[in-house]
Amino acid sequence: MRVVTAYVLTAFVLVTLNFFLPRALPGDPIAALADPRSPTYVGDSSTRSAVERYYGLERPLLTQYWHYLTGLVHGDIGTSIQYDAPVSRILGERLPWTLLLVGTAWVIGTALGILAGIHSGWRHGRRVDAGLLTLVLTVYNVPTFFLASIGAYVFAVRLGWFPLAGARTPFAGSSGALAETGDVAYHLVLPAAVLALQFAPFQYLIMRAGMVSELGAPYLLLGRAKGLRDRLLKYRYAGRNALLPSVTVAGLQLGSAVTAAIFIETVFAYPGMGRLLFSAVNQRDYPMMQGCFLALTILVVTANFLADLANRALDPRTTA
Repeated sequence: MRVVTAYVLTAFVLVTLNFFLPRALPGDPIAALADPRSPTYVGDSSTRSAVERYYGLERPLLTQYWHYLTGLVHGDIGTSIQYDAPVSRILGERLPWTLLLVGTAWVIGTALGILAGIHSGWRHGRRVDAGLLTLVLTVYNVPTFFLASIGAYVFAVRLGWFPLAGARTPFAGSSGALAETGDVAYHLVLPAAVLALQFAPFQYLIMRAGMVSELGAPYLLLGRAKGLRDRLLKYRYAGRNALLPSVTVAGLQLGSAVTAAIFIETVFAYPGMGRLLFSAVNQRDYPMMQGCFLALTILVVTANFLADLANRALDPRTTA
């Protein structure tokens, strides 16, 4: 019960920050409308004033905050200033693509990092360990935007193995559900692979360190004395005991995935929430920023809550 209460309070604090942080940025939506370089430029000052009144931006800040909270209670997260459409509808169109991209990359990257970390840690100090460690540290230190750009240039432009941009081919659904699913998966491979490379290295380092700390454990010596197979000791015993930090990191990584997803969706023109948030920040679209931050807050808090439950299931000592 205390854990649930803590997460509810955390969610409330983050929801409050979702409201105040966009307003702490320089400029405001009306200033964006008055900028001739903006795609939403409105030259008439009376029209800009009407827009300000329509969205309630002339009200005191605390009044806006109360209106924001009451709207959330009733399921209303506002109307986008940039798109002049309900934020919930736009998020409903974009969020599934981000969930597909991040979810796929998270599963692949986490599994790849954990398996490589187990193998490398088990062979600590050997050639395969040194090779994997060098490769992972190299990938880990390459900026996301640069890695995505290189991947797009090599595999999409030069080799032509994957599409350069988008999430699906127009009218692909006319060939049937199976063809449409294959087309979506085909467009997903390259951006998901790049994003998975943001998850895997840290998971590898955490899992490798955990495995190294388990190598001299008495239960492994006893298992070898009993004649247990090396594979059984490696995965079922040492790997499982070293897994707890990786489960915690897996939940925390979803927060950092948001930043990486913005870069990757921009490079590959993927129609997810990262590009939507980037555009909303540029236009100071407060309702859209609040909606994006709210969705991301719910995702991250939920992921950390599930990781906490998984930790308790794997190690009952944490419930004591």
